[in-house]
Amino acid sequence: MTVRLRAHHLLCLLTYVGKGYTPAFTANYDGIAQRLSRGEDILLVSGPDDICTPLLGEAESHCLRDSAAGRDRLAARDVEALLARPIRDGVRLDLDAAILARMRQAFSTGVVREACEGCEWSGLCGAVAADDYRDTRLQAC
Repeated sequence: MTVRLRAHHLLCLLTYVGKGYTPAFTANYDGIAQRLSRGEDILLVSGPDDICTPLLGEAESHCLRDSAAGRDRLAARDVEALLARPIRDGVRLDLDAAILARMRQAFSTGVVREACEGCEWSGLCGAVAADDYRDTRLQAC
């Protein structure tokens, strides 16, 4: 199977420790982290993805806002530069141990964090990175 992800969720996954907007959101996110940890590949999409699914029924889901699309653009640009490969709609990506380690290192040093500016989770993500990604749900396969 394949996990559909928008570009900025490539960054969010790096520090996900089981906290989220709602219990349904967190349960869904846990399942996605497990699937990726088992080696499922990623299909990059524009707009709402598999992580967004539990929130799409809300009247004003933030997944549909321009701010989320802006985060996608910034994250795609930074991850593309880091990995020296296209990060855009329709591209497949295997998040193997080497890529995960490289992305986490870049996140820790701020190389790929511009998309995170102004995000309500930025403080938590920074703390998780500072704690060497202990307790994160996504593990290298």
